[in-house]
Amino acid sequence: MSENIPHSMSPQDCLVAIMVAISASDENIRTAELVKIQSAVNILPVFGQYDVDRMNTVSQIVFDLFEQEEGLDALFGLLRDNLPERLFETAYALACDVAAADGKLEETELRLLEEIRYELNIDRLHAAAIERGARARHIT
Repeated sequence: MSENIPHSMSPQDCLVAIMVAISASDENIRTAELVKIQSAVNILPVFGQYDVDRMNTVSQIVFDLFEQEEGLDALFGLLRDNLPERLFETAYALACDVAAADGKLEETELRLLEEIRYELNIDRLHAAAIERGARARHIT
């Protein structure tokens, strides 16, 4: 069943996938990160028509991919195929917010953010501004 789902991922599914991926990157999904993902889906206009029941399916796709040797490459392939370029910076901003949600950035999260920047071709100056915004929103 799940073999067909990745090919029909909506742009919103892709945004959820990138948030789940950054949360799962350190193999420890924290409550603060889950709350951040849930609140983003509940509040942000880009998710206005999104079926929240898809979140579990998309999360499972990410977990399944992360168990595979080339899973991260496959995830980026799905993003390239299904995420419109106009949402690339949105995806990066959501990833930064989830990474910052628990108050600390693990090395694996930093590496994945770097790969996301590269894969989505986020301009370095734009990335710095997005990262700064995430840091400002999550400071204690």
